[in-house]
Amino acid sequence: MATLLRNAPEADPDADWSLPGWLYHDAEYFRVEMARVLRPSWQIVCHESEIPATGDWRTIDYLGESVIVIRGQDGAVRAFHNICRHRGSRLLDGTDGCAKRLVCPYHAWSYAADGRLTGVPSADDYPALDKSALGLLPVEMEAWRGFLFVRLEGGGPSVAAMMAPYEAEIAPYRFEDLRAIGRVTIRPRDVNWKNVADNYSDGLHIPVAHPGLTRLFGKSYAVEAEAHVDRMSGELIDRQSANVSERAYQRYLPPVPHLPAEAQTRWLYYKLWPNVAFDIYPDQVDFMQFLPVSPTVTMIREIAYAIPDDRREMKASRYLNWRINRRVNAEDTELIRRVQRGMESPAYVPGPLGRSEVSLRSFTAKLRRLIPEARLHHPPPPGWSGARGA
Repeated sequence: MATLLRNAPEADPDADWSLPGWLYHDAEYFRVEMARVLRPSWQIVCHESEIPATGDWRTIDYLGESVIVIRGQDGAVRAFHNICRHRGSRLLDGTDGCAKRLVCPYHAWSYAADGRLTGVPSADDYPALDKSALGLLPVEMEAWRGFLFVRLEGGGPSVAAMMAPYEAEIAPYRFEDLRAIGRVTIRPRDVNWKNVADNYSDGLHIPVAHPGLTRLFGKSYAVEAEAHVDRMSGELIDRQSANVSERAYQRYLPPVPHLPAEAQTRWLYYKLWPNVAFDIYPDQVDFMQFLPVSPTVTMIREIAYAIPDDRREMKASRYLNWRINRRVNAEDTELIRRVQRGMESPAYVPGPLGRSEVSLRSFTAKLRRLIPEARLHHPPPPGWSGARGA
């Protein structure tokens, strides 16, 4: 297994050690982490192709917030808080729809798709009403290669800047031309979100816990870490698998005309700090997020996209890909649950990190810079976050 750490931070006295267990279940630390790590981070809402017409909208709910992305009459896509400016009622329910106007179900205040407040019943009854100042509250949004990202608080790098080291590698996959081949699914996991993120970027467990991936990749699995992105990859080896689904995938996967030769047999994975991931295959692109719900509950939000291709071999390959990765997901679910139980034991103390665990080293370093208390092996006294604020 190859590993590489680029743009390594300055020497850290804790660099050779993993995070302490209390960070994976402590309620006060969780609140601080949500404020300093998750609120300023980019989250995918959808692909632009999923809201093609005026008034088409999608939502994402996380950290107690609800965000709308909607296409206006001018063709532009904008993001807003899903909150009426009158009394705070949620405007839209559900995950998707189309509306030329957004009408509050509480008092019928209405908003245009560009966020302007356009209608207020009995407007003369409000002495302080200024419709021009009461449009929907905007949320920062970035369109990157067809995907629409939002973040609740700004200040960090753009998605484009984060992914810049890999732009040339990603370009042939034509993300802008992808189309959804399923619906968003939500899978709850009774673990801390960091256990999902850690496991995603962990290369050492592949030959131990994923026999299917080992049959497909041999010893080619590689891990590297950039400043804001982890990259993992495996090269499909030219040896017939003993597993029926894997053998059929090897047989039926057709050439993909828009991909270079080296990408025809590569499975590629990117994790954007801290909790957004793309699984990139020759046949499709899967997206997932690890959305924290509580210190010990995480919702995995995911959907698959692909370039339209009606070839029977391609349809078969996509189905077989799903079968193979369903097994991998089940194996990972058992792994992260085992780790979560161990992290919750007072007996656990930080374990050593190997030199090859470059992504875990990168993750822990970023977390410690944002939250210095993450260096402590035991939680500080209750209320520790109050003096400094979350």
